[in-house]
Amino acid sequence: MRVAYGQQFDVPDGYLNTASIGVPPAFAADILDEEVRRWRGGLTRPPHYDPYVATARQAWASLVGVPAEQVATGSGVSQLVGLVAASLPRSTRVLTVGNEFTSVTFPFAAHGMTVTEVTPDELAGRVADHDLVAVSVVQSADGTVIDLDALRSALRAASTEVLVLLDVTQAAGWLPLDLPWADWVVGTGYKWLMAPRGTAWLAATPAALDRTVPVAANWFAAPDPWQGIYGLPLRLARDARRLDLSPVWFAQLGSAATLPWIAGLDLAAVRDHCVGLADAVLLARGERPRGSAIIAVDLTAEQAGRLAEAGVVGSVRAGRTRLAFHMYNTLADVDLVVDSTT
Repeated sequence: MRVAYGQQFDVPDGYLNTASIGVPPAFAADILDEEVRRWRGGLTRPPHYDPYVATARQAWASLVGVPAEQVATGSGVSQLVGLVAASLPRSTRVLTVGNEFTSVTFPFAAHGMTVTEVTPDELAGRVADHDLVAVSVVQSADGTVIDLDALRSALRAASTEVLVLLDVTQAAGWLPLDLPWADWVVGTGYKWLMAPRGTAWLAATPAALDRTVPVAANWFAAPDPWQGIYGLPLRLARDARRLDLSPVWFAQLGSAATLPWIAGLDLAAVRDHCVGLADAVLLARGERPRGSAIIAVDLTAEQAGRLAEAGVVGSVRAGRTRLAFHMYNTLADVDLVVDSTT
């Protein structure tokens, strides 16, 4: 059992795979355990979960710096990015970075749009040639942090309107964010936010919301969902809830437990903790610090084998070993990696 930021975690030594799936604080796991028992006994009712949806929405909005009424909820990033893609002309020229996570890019490519890949360093300089920038704030494959200041400056300087969609899946929960300027912000909850898989959110500015067509309109997008389950006419909420997708109840319950707690932390301190551990590994290997909670390292087969024998859990992404350091990781995890690979 580890203790971090006032909460207990049953995370084992060497668990460095939060970029794939986060480990919940014990209190959140206990809440879910109790809810499964209620479900098993036939004690749950669908409206019981509505407050949890609202709580998770509010907390995620706080984490990205936008009002809750500008946030829609769903269960996966690609669902929500798909709403944006379906709302834009097929002639839209999309700019992204190479090896971007495909939930960000596939929806646009599937709608026949031209999607151009550049390096992260080239991104800001290519904005003016495109209609939309779609990019993850922190890259899944190797932890590269996009220069948001440079990107925002390039968007302002463009002679014509260039829209932007930011995916914060690998950022929210360890990196302080303030993104009310982005047209759309999307993210999921089961990694750094340590919730069960099955929650995602989409923030849209008022102008971007007006552009976004609720192509998956459903009962939960009605002003009162429980009065929107049968019959026409079409009736949708006035705010971003009109883009809501039917919630995954247990995932929303878990999100309502972990997200408000994370949103109440000093995320600058969380960032410094996580980045400090990740950079310590790089420095010990003779590599330059990268300022990210996610790192990707090149290992020989022998080193990878020693890492696994030491109990370190990471992932292989784009041919490299990806390690992710969250609030529950410590210098003991750094030592396991360094001792196994240097």
